[in-house]
Amino acid sequence: MRIVQIIPGSGGRFYCENCARDDSLTRALRARGHEVIVGSLYLPTTEPGNAPVPLFYGAVNLYLGQRFPAFRSRLFDLEFFLRLAGRLSGATAAADLEELTLSMLRGEEGGQAPELERLVRWLAEVRPEVVHLSNCLLLGTARRIRRELGIPLVCSLQDEDTWIDAMRGPARARAWQLLRERAADVDVFTPVSGHYARFMAERLGVPEDRLTVVPIGIDIEGFPTPRGKPPTAPLAASPTRPPAIGFLAHVSESMGAGLLAEAFLRLSADGPAAGRGPASFSRFPGLELRFMGGSTAGDAPVLRAIRRSFARHGLLHRLKVYRSFTRPERIRFLSSLTVVSVPVPGGEAFGTFQLEAMAAGVPVVQPRLGGFPEVVEATGGGILYEPNTPEALAAALGTLLADPSRARALGRAGREAVLARYTAAHMAAGLEQAFAMAIARRLRQ
Repeated sequence: MRIVQIIPGSGGRFYCENCARDDSLTRALRARGHEVIVGSLYLPTTEPGNAPVPLFYGAVNLYLGQRFPAFRSRLFDLEFFLRLAGRLSGATAAADLEELTLSMLRGEEGGQAPELERLVRWLAEVRPEVVHLSNCLLLGTARRIRRELGIPLVCSLQDEDTWIDAMRGPARARAWQLLRERAADVDVFTPVSGHYARFMAERLGVPEDRLTVVPIGIDIEGFPTPRGKPPTAPLAASPTRPPAIGFLAHVSESMGAGLLAEAFLRLSADGPAAGRGPASFSRFPGLELRFMGGSTAGDAPVLRAIRRSFARHGLLHRLKVYRSFTRPERIRFLSSLTVVSVPVPGGEAFGTFQLEAMAAGVPVVQPRLGGFPEVVEATGGGILYEPNTPEALAAALGTLLADPSRARALGRAGREAVLARYTAAHMAAGLEQAFAMAIARRLRQ
């Protein structure tokens, strides 16, 4: 099958779960014999296996064109300007891009109509059998693709609500209205969890027969397997090594970086929790907090605040921040940890980092929010806590740090579950079924 995947490039400045999913899916579909062509919006894709394709809706042109409609130039799609945009990506909040978001969702009626026509012409040349949209914020392209080319469309759903709900009241209401209208142009939606399927079905007004849950799957190459020795044995399995709590995600306030830092400080037996001097960590000697996942210019205040807090308590030497997060580096990082926690304040649709941690044999500690319970309970690879406060998180982390045998057992259970049900091959098989559903639905019309 010839498949076009339309994805938003992130510029590679932070660990983007949706981007990791898209890249794994592309490789897995190709491994299953499909021809997959990737079209990138906003910023170039960082996936090395993708053949060169035109960039659509270049980030710099998109922003300048919205602010100054007469001011557009392909010059700004050159690599230098796109690298600059990638470094600055994330510095602007959703509330600052409300008009641009609404314009994009209006599609052929929005200010980016010429760029949409360029995308449609390219698709007409490529002639795919199905088009897969990475997320529903790209729905502004669907109606024109559907009417001009008649190609079945499948759209994944993962955490789009966090962007829309960060917008101000009237803009937020209008965005959800546009998404409901444009959802009619998609044949099948593939939410990544049952929780998010129920949530988005109501938000988008989509009937059940147009949704099929396709859980995220990850590439397992390089991770430990029951038959093979891991590249680096997890520290959770080695009582002679000091314990470490890890955070693998975009290092930002929205992902709970500050909340985890506060919980770490509260694990002290006699330090900041009681307001007395530097923490001794007598219960967990040598305990470290390690961050990986990258950040953007807008996240600098969060990291500065964490460092200041740790320095104030004499714990700066217990804080490690890793700037690079390539896949081999993520595997080595995870294999050095005792436990992983990414305490997203409002929860997430799924949480890909959970699978990567479990694949390395490391248990997770997550709030009972969003899709986290679905993944933790299905895998047995971690524990849940509530409410999502530093105090409750510290208590949950403490239970695993104090019981290494339980941590190792949860890590083993999670690893076995990932290998059995949450690989990229499983995800690709689920998308194949969704593509078949979309094609069948289009033939019935």
